[in-house]
Amino acid sequence: MYGKSPSFPAAYPFASPYAYAQPVAAGWPPYSVLYAAPPSAAMGPGPGTALSGAPISPGGVVQPAPPVEESYVENILRMNLGKEATIYMTFENNREWNAKVFRGVLEAAGRDHIVLSDPNTGTRYLLLTINLDYITFDEPLNYQLPFGMTSVTRP
Repeated sequence: MYGKSPSFPAAYPFASPYAYAQPVAAGWPPYSVLYAAPPSAAMGPGPGTALSGAPISPGGVVQPAPPVEESYVENILRMNLGKEATIYMTFENNREWNAKVFRGVLEAAGRDHIVLSDPNTGTRYLLLTINLDYITFDEPLNYQLPFGMTSVTRP
């Protein structure tokens, strides 16, 4: 088998008949054998599992996975949309203003940004969280611990 190529249609049934054959060195397996995907990767997830990894019921319905909530700043901000916030940011290598404070109503929050609107001027700010130092609120925060976590009580 090594060093000999099988006939074209048997080895490559879906390839173009005009494709060039790959040379095979004596004593070495063909390129397709060396770099083929492992059988588990080629077959996908195991039986009873959707491509997403979620389990499938006997009736063929994909079961939703239980929610996994994590405590990130973006999630905490989303729980507090509509509240007035003061956002402190630092902009490195900026000679005009190295640090800046933004005050306004929290409109939206994403993984890498915060949208804040100033009710006095009507200006909306799209702020990148990479520059975020910290945020203060003048009222209590809406915050729930992530799924499955227990609260820590202080003495």
